[in-house]
Amino acid sequence: MDYSKFIGRNSELFKASEIRELLKVVEARKVISFAGGYPDPQTLPRESLARIAYEVILNQGDKALQYAPTKGVTVFRETLLKFLRNVGVKVAEEDDVIVTTGSQQGLDLISRTIIDPGDYIITENPTYLAALSAFRTARPNIVGIPVDEYGMKTEVLEDRLRELRSQGRRVKFVYTIPVAHNPTGITMSLERKKHLVELASQFDFLIFEDDPYSFFVFDEADVTKLKTLDSEGRVVYLGTLSKILSPGLRIGWVLGHKQIIDVFERAKQSMDLQTSTLSQYIAKEAIERGVVAETIEGAKRTYRVKRDAMVESLSENMVENSWWVKPVGGLFIMVWLPEQIDTKEMLTEAANEGVVYVPGASFFVDGSGKNTMRLNFSYPKIEEIRTGVEIIGRVVKRRIKGG
Repeated sequence: MDYSKFIGRNSELFKASEIRELLKVVEARKVISFAGGYPDPQTLPRESLARIAYEVILNQGDKALQYAPTKGVTVFRETLLKFLRNVGVKVAEEDDVIVTTGSQQGLDLISRTIIDPGDYIITENPTYLAALSAFRTARPNIVGIPVDEYGMKTEVLEDRLRELRSQGRRVKFVYTIPVAHNPTGITMSLERKKHLVELASQFDFLIFEDDPYSFFVFDEADVTKLKTLDSEGRVVYLGTLSKILSPGLRIGWVLGHKQIIDVFERAKQSMDLQTSTLSQYIAKEAIERGVVAETIEGAKRTYRVKRDAMVESLSENMVENSWWVKPVGGLFIMVWLPEQIDTKEMLTEAANEGVVYVPGASFFVDGSGKNTMRLNFSYPKIEEIRTGVEIIGRVVKRRIKGG
C-alpha cells in the first residue's frame, strides 16, 4: 500500500537530522565519531544513579512511579530553582519553571506557542541545528547574525534590527547560546551580552537563552547569564541535565515569566502530559546529594584534556587557510576549511576511512558554511581524537590536491 496519500503536508517540514542519521552509521560499523554531543561514558555516574534509582523506587515509589503535574514534580522544581540560583541564574519573583523532556522540548514549545507563520526571529549564524529544525516547523523568517571570537556581533544585530523596523517588520525574539556556543564553541563577551539585553528593551523582543554548556568552561571567560542581566523579564532561560548528569533521564527546563510558562504548560499537556516522574525524583536526589556537582567537575577535567588534544591535532593536521576558534568551554569545535572543500561531499570519503563529523552547512541559517564541519571532542577517546583528526586532514589534503 502507498501510505503517502495518508500523510499530511506538514510532515514535509520534519527533515531528518543529519546528526541522527550519522549516528546510525556509527552504530552500524566501527568508526570514530565526532558527530554527536554525547558525554564521555566514563563521566556518567552509573553507581550513584543506580543507588538513587533503587532507593527512590523502594522508598518513594508511591509518588515516583505515578503521574505528576505537567509543570513538573513540585519537590524537584523547588530543588531545581535552588540549584539554578546557586549557579548564578537570577530567578525573579514573577518567574516560574517548567520541566521539559530534554531541552529539545523547550525549543519545540517555543515553536508551537511563540512563533506565528511569517514572524521574524533572529539566531546566531551558525546556530544549533536542532533549534533551526524546531523553529522552521512554524514557518518563520529566520535572520542569521554572524559571530566572531566574542560571540554574536551585536553591532550587526542592531543594524539589522533598525533595517527591519524601517521595513515595518517586528522581531519577536532572539535565540542565542551565549556560553560555549554550539557549534562554534565561542563565548559571548560581557559587553555584548549587555548590549543584547539593551537591544531587547529598545526594540521590544524576547531573548531565549539556551545554556547547556556553561558548566564546562575550561579557561577564563565570562559566564554571566543573560537571564541575570535582565531587569524587564525579557529573557527566558533553557537548560538541561543531559550534559551534566545523564542524557538518558531526558530532563530539561524552561525558566521565565509566569505568563510564558503558563502557555508552555498548556501546550505540553497536549504533547506528553508530563516529563517522567521517576526521572525527576532521581534528578532531585542527584542534585541534593552532590552527584551533579561531582559529575560536572569530573567531566570538566576530562573535557579540558580532550579539547586540548583536538586543538593540538588540528594544528598539526589541517591545511593552510583552515581556521577555528579554540573553545573556552563546551563540547565542540567548528572548523572552517578552504572554500573549495564541501564537507558534505567529503563526508562519505571520511566515513569510508573511519571517521564521521557533522557537515557545517546545516547550522547556517542562510545555507552558507559548506566548507565547515563541527567536531565533538567529549565522546571519543584521546587516541581516537588524534587518529580521527589525522584522517580528516589526510582526506582534505587529498581533495585539494585532486581538485
